[in-house]
Amino acid sequence: MIASDRTEAYQIGIAYLDRVKSALPDPQMVDVISNIRDRVSICNWIGTQIEDVNRSLQIHVNACDECFNLGDRRSIQILAVPFASFVQLDGFCNINNEPTTILVDVGRVAPADWLALVAHEYAHAHLGYPGHDLKYAQVLSHLCLGLGFAQPSLIPDDRSIYCWPPYSPSIDPLAWWRGEG
Repeated sequence: MIASDRTEAYQIGIAYLDRVKSALPDPQMVDVISNIRDRVSICNWIGTQIEDVNRSLQIHVNACDECFNLGDRRSIQILAVPFASFVQLDGFCNINNEPTTILVDVGRVAPADWLALVAHEYAHAHLGYPGHDLKYAQVLSHLCLGLGFAQPSLIPDDRSIYCWPPYSPSIDPLAWWRGEG
């Protein structure tokens, strides 16, 4: 494919990024357009690959759903998003959206670890609040048991819960979004 801002893939990528920005509390959390060097390749890649990526992420949400009784499940959507470099999060759960929206930067995490990141954010979505308290740890523990991850600590003030289940971060998050991942 020719890397151009005139391709259909590029336009699809731009439209997707606009949609994702509307699911965030601050649209500047996604800042691909000001990335002069990479924006064309990122938008073209998104335009051709994002449906497959989001389908894979939805499979992970479905696996999390299976850990709960049908009546206890919430309406949750998940979207991949290239967070701006200043955003110090790999995933974000917007509990104010209907349906609750999980946004994950799949470029910041190896594909083998996507389920760990999704499970962490799913626990927030399931509870409907952003905290990492004991109730959160209990829901996450339930998910980890069902998904085959090690159990998190239930000790108050154990900060490991902020990054549980553990996963390995990527060295160059934008490499995935440029199609190099």
